Amino acid sequence: MDHSVNKTILANGIKVITRKMTHLRSVSMGVWVNVGARDESLSESGLSHFIEHMIFKGTEKRTAFQIAKEFDAIGGHTNAFTSTENTCYHAKVMDTHLDTMVDILSDVFLNSVFDDKEIENERAVILQEIGMAEDNPDEYIHILSGMNFWGKSSLGRSVLGSRENIKSFNSDAIKKFFHRFYQPERIVVSAAGNLEHNHFMDIASPVFESIQPSNDFSERITPDEHCKVDIHHKDLGQVHICLGTKGMSITDPRRYTFSLMNTILGGNMSSRLFQEVREKRGLAYSVYSYASSFVDTGMFGAYAGVSHENMQKSIQLILKEISKIREMRVDSNELRYAKEFTKGNLMLASESNDNQMVRVAQNETHFGRYIPLEEIINNVEAVTEDDIIELAESLFQNNRFALTLLGPVTDKHVFDDILPQ
Repeated sequence: MDHSVNKTILANGIKVITRKMTHLRSVSMGVWVNVGARDESLSESGLSHFIEHMIFKGTEKRTAFQIAKEFDAIGGHTNAFTSTENTCYHAKVMDTHLDTMVDILSDVFLNSVFDDKEIENERAVILQEIGMAEDNPDEYIHILSGMNFWGKSSLGRSVLGSRENIKSFNSDAIKKFFHRFYQPERIVVSAAGNLEHNHFMDIASPVFESIQPSNDFSERITPDEHCKVDIHHKDLGQVHICLGTKGMSITDPRRYTFSLMNTILGGNMSSRLFQEVREKRGLAYSVYSYASSFVDTGMFGAYAGVSHENMQKSIQLILKEISKIREMRVDSNELRYAKEFTKGNLMLASESNDNQMVRVAQNETHFGRYIPLEEIINNVEAVTEDDIIELAESLFQNNRFALTLLGPVTDKHVFDDILPQ
């Protein structure tokens, strides 16, 4: 048992978890809400992200400028992010300013007014953010790939929402969504750094216990996957390619095998895709594989940005490497390198209280407990060559892939022989 990690459940159900790291002089804090883009209806798409922006735009006792000024005055910083399944509001300060951080962060979380004038200002900002994403093809291709693979499911929608929705949201819509989803059973408060759990509870409990519980808790629906070719023509210098197929959930017992398989295929510079596509053949500057995992499902994907004339060859090479890992046992040394790479990343991340703040919250959300680093490393070490090939055989059946392309491409029939549908 790790005695540096402590957990308290408040009377209303909010979970508060701290990780004591006495060698630091800072504290990182996050307020996590188990709600994101997949919890929105079509007409609500973008509301979670809109709320994230609005939280820092003024409370009953602080203006947006005062919030920024008070954080600057203590040398701290604060930010927020929205994902498919979570929204997080976080801050980091010197340990001597812990009380002030809790006061400001809890105020913006609990008492934001969602002022109409601020909504209009932020509406313009988010529309610019959508435009930025669309202008960045190596980012936008992943949004398009999600839409292709998950179809009309909310899991496939952009976290940013649509322009039409962003233009239509008002204070009433924002408040209704906020009060419906920002309920105690969805909230985890996490902190990591040089702090004492009891002191943190003394200052955090009174404010967060004020949130009243609700019975309005909608269940998430696991969507089906779609395997088809989806082309988005755009006059670009490259064709941006995403291949997606069935992955696995965050909590799947085989997740350690999945992570190592991803590392071997395209997770670092010595990976098979990087070496075959970039280093040996010079077909791409950027090529990698990735895993998008959610609480109940997931997608495994591969990305490459290539010239139009190398598009088909690159797709064939990616598929060839995926087939090889399904058909042939990985070399024991290759698996050893992947394990060392993974352990190294874990150990380096453990030295950051920002990462530890994130990890204790995600552990609680997904597993209901803190998972010690030693347990994770033991599970990584336990993965065998047979585990890799068995998982690959399970996931990569019949070459069922969703192919998404963004760039100077028009004819999807050129992929008929490469990727039978």
